[in-house]
Amino acid sequence: MQFDTKIAVVIRTDLQAWQKLNVASFLTSGIAAAFPECIGDAYEDASGTNYHALIGQPILIYGADGPALSRALDRALARNVKPAVYTEDMFGTTHDAANREAVRAVARNDLNLVGIAMRAERKVIDKIVDGLKFHS
Repeated sequence: MQFDTKIAVVIRTDLQAWQKLNVASFLTSGIAAAFPECIGDAYEDASGTNYHALIGQPILIYGADGPALSRALDRALARNVKPAVYTEDMFGTTHDAANREAVRAVARNDLNLVGIAMRAERKVIDKIVDGLKFHS
């Protein structure tokens, strides 16, 4: 199935495994919150047990170093794509309000990004992530 939109997550490659998983989880929750229409139907197994719905389209995860991550953010903003962001400072906070304060305290060009996520038309996302490789 071909989707008109694409979801891309870009994560800094030098993070520890638990940090990468944490960042991916938080960033995809931002996409789900911003685009409720991307949520599919709830799941049910053959026993009749119900499960939560998931995002109903593939999520492509790319790896990047700091400069490439900043470049992807700049490309997204230049194309009017509003991303979800996760900064290194957020690893030291304990709740959502503190996360927002950690981002608010730093100018965009000085953000120590560890990840971004975005959803937009396929061709637009392709231009934003051009040159990046899938995370391995």
